[in-house]
Amino acid sequence: MSLLSTGSSTDGSSTDQSDLHEIARLAALQNYRLPYGDTAGASGSRPDYETPPELLNLVKLAVRVSGMEAGAINIITADQQHQIAAVGVDAAVCSRDDSMCSKVFTSGAITALADASLDPRFADNPFVNGGLAHVRSYASVPLVAEHGAALGTLCVFSPTVRTIDAEQREGLEILARQVVEVLELQFKTRQLVEALEVVRRSNEDLAGFAARVSHDLRNPLTAILGYAELSEQDDDVAGGPAARYFGIIRGSASRMLSTVEEVLEYSRIGGRISRRTVRLNTLMNAVLQDVLPLSSACDAVVTVQDAELSVDEAQVTALLQNLVANGIKYATPGSPPRIEVIASAGPTQLLHVIDHGKGIDPADRQRVLEPLVRLHRDGDPAGSGIGLATCARIAAAHGGSISLTETPGGGITATVDLGPA
Repeated sequence: MSLLSTGSSTDGSSTDQSDLHEIARLAALQNYRLPYGDTAGASGSRPDYETPPELLNLVKLAVRVSGMEAGAINIITADQQHQIAAVGVDAAVCSRDDSMCSKVFTSGAITALADASLDPRFADNPFVNGGLAHVRSYASVPLVAEHGAALGTLCVFSPTVRTIDAEQREGLEILARQVVEVLELQFKTRQLVEALEVVRRSNEDLAGFAARVSHDLRNPLTAILGYAELSEQDDDVAGGPAARYFGIIRGSASRMLSTVEEVLEYSRIGGRISRRTVRLNTLMNAVLQDVLPLSSACDAVVTVQDAELSVDEAQVTALLQNLVANGIKYATPGSPPRIEVIASAGPTQLLHVIDHGKGIDPADRQRVLEPLVRLHRDGDPAGSGIGLATCARIAAAHGGSISLTETPGGGITATVDLGPA
């Protein structure tokens, strides 16, 4: 049977219902990355398939529950039967015509026989009549995926006559459902991994685009700033209304250039890191040289509990600079900024930046870690909404994450996981 067949059936309709079911079933095998096509020859060793240990353990349990001597998980393709996990026999491939399970795998119910040689479906089968084996006791449970496609069977068998009681039948049915759940989990895990890879590539493309656009915008914005400043100082403009307009242009261009610089920095940060051992005090000395000249930082109190860290020095310096600057900019009105920076070691390196400022509502704490998200609150300084997103990107590059919680008494505590030392 060809998967591409669209010929008419004897009653004049297009591809009949059984063909459609078979096409859907073989497509399901392909999706599950199970054997689904022909291989050279009608029988022999099965083609390469990485059997999850969970499947092999389920076959072992099925053999034990049933009291049989052997068992297998059989995948039925258009022309063959592939044993992807087997106990008591070597996993192999046989033709679908020779397969016992191919006769019952679409039945939707368990088949349990004390003596298969007495059943007309199997009396002439080579696995029963001695052509390939001498199976007598045989039990087979269809493996039906969540969308209804029959993938194959979980079967157990023995060369001696044995009766399968109701409790053993129920145990085999439960194990067959577990086999399907393992296959479903594998399938969905692959889908998730593939989706994450698409997102990763998309993020890389977006970062590259942001870098190119930011770089291209920086030069014209710098020119606008320069010409606006020169125009303000022109004798024909100074003191007149045009000077005010040029001042507005210069202020807007300055804010835009600042945003462009932050976007460019965000696109560069993260990715590959280079860890080295450095002291927290060393990082903070560089941070405070840049941050303390801020007009709002003149009375800031910053305390540091020194520790040794294994991190990317440049990136973690940028992270600390963003967090400490936020603690200063968003201080409680009328109170001097007070910030504590603490590192702790353990299974992972944790960095805590604790401020006692205005804080962030619980509903907004995850959102502000996304790029270009700003909280529009009265009294808040201007910003681009990129600083905390940059911190999250740096933490992710170190194999960790960042979380924001409330500081006892008010404020925000940023806890940064920087991965193992």
